Amino acid sequence: MTTADSHDLLTQALKLYTQGEIAERIGKNVRTIRRWEADKARCPVIAKAALREMLEAKNRKAGIEHEPAFRFIDLFAGIGGIRRGFEAFGGQCVFTSEWNEFSKKTYQQNYGDNDERHQFIGDIVSFSERAVPAHDVLLAGFPCQPFSIAGVSKKNSLGRPHGFECTTQGTLFYDVARIIEAKRPAAFLLENVKNLASHDRGNTLKTILAVLRDELKYDVKFKVIDGQHFTPQHRERIAIVGFREKADFTFDDLRLPAEGPRLASILHKTDRTEPLLTHDGDRFFDHAAGKVQSKYTLTPKLWAYLQAYAEKHRAAGNGFGFGLVTPDSVTRTLSARYYKDGSEILLSQGKGERPRRLTPRECARLMGFPDDFQIPVSDTQAYRQFGNSVVVPVMQEVARIMMPFVKELLEQERNGAQQRLPLLVE
Repeated sequence: MTTADSHDLLTQALKLYTQGEIAERIGKNVRTIRRWEADKARCPVIAKAALREMLEAKNRKAGIEHEPAFRFIDLFAGIGGIRRGFEAFGGQCVFTSEWNEFSKKTYQQNYGDNDERHQFIGDIVSFSERAVPAHDVLLAGFPCQPFSIAGVSKKNSLGRPHGFECTTQGTLFYDVARIIEAKRPAAFLLENVKNLASHDRGNTLKTILAVLRDELKYDVKFKVIDGQHFTPQHRERIAIVGFREKADFTFDDLRLPAEGPRLASILHKTDRTEPLLTHDGDRFFDHAAGKVQSKYTLTPKLWAYLQAYAEKHRAAGNGFGFGLVTPDSVTRTLSARYYKDGSEILLSQGKGERPRRLTPRECARLMGFPDDFQIPVSDTQAYRQFGNSVVVPVMQEVARIMMPFVKELLEQERNGAQQRLPLLVE
């Protein structure tokens, strides 16, 4: 669709929708729409997104103009790891929400989205679900929070309906649910830590599934997947997939390599074959000397502290300590606190030598991001971002097995629309 001002969009929309339909979508009354129609200056810019969405929905159903394979939105987006997995199958991101300014900087550096087909907002909590653009797939890596089960139980005992608004209000899952309810995407993927299944004695996952299945009426499956099938990192995450219609989707279709790569595959190469990345320069790796920058080697003081700390807990019979790895290893889970001391993944540099942290570029590779992924933030922020991210190849594999069902639903939608609607010409 070509660029147009808000009154032009309103004029086009009125050819396809009644004043009442437009009023309901925008959240105004019919008299307001009439005033906007009569006076070009009255139609506000804020109405553009809703009007454009209505026009694109009609055009999309009629099959006008070249379309992406599907449209998706990216909630609690972080640095876009889930997005990258779905873009691999021809998806177009039309809306992103991420509140952290540092993550936003990394996201926008890598994805751009500098056109009117994409909107980037901060906090989704205060954003109206009506203003979220139409989409086929909803993606969300939302944080897990406990729900107030007591209030729900009390209402049940009184025989009063409560719905997900009561059950989940005040949690970030509520914002996912209200958007699904309002927009009814063909499918969704929700990603979270493995512990979601046991969080709050299992009540958190139980409530989420009840909302998705019983209240929103989606066909839902979930599975814990370990990233070590694709990258040299033991990283278990739960994927919750839902379809608007009954689907024969199964996680059994995942292709998970029996043996994944080892750490050597993501480490900087010291044999003079390490690629010189323009956006990295020598920030992480000294190409002239053929070695990792010395700042990533632990200081004598920090190394002595970590050894003493580990010995103290060994003596007490605890398992706490640092994780010393070699190029042949599969690492522990990279965490957002890695910037503090790197203790969960310390790379051995030989007997008698102090180990080093992974560099942010190595952490990017550990999460499955390609080398063209830019790191425009400080090391501290980069460690936090990769520690909070998803393993990209896992998301791509989940997207792969979802796509046949998404496309089938969209094809049914388009066929039905073509039978009901006349061809639209701008």
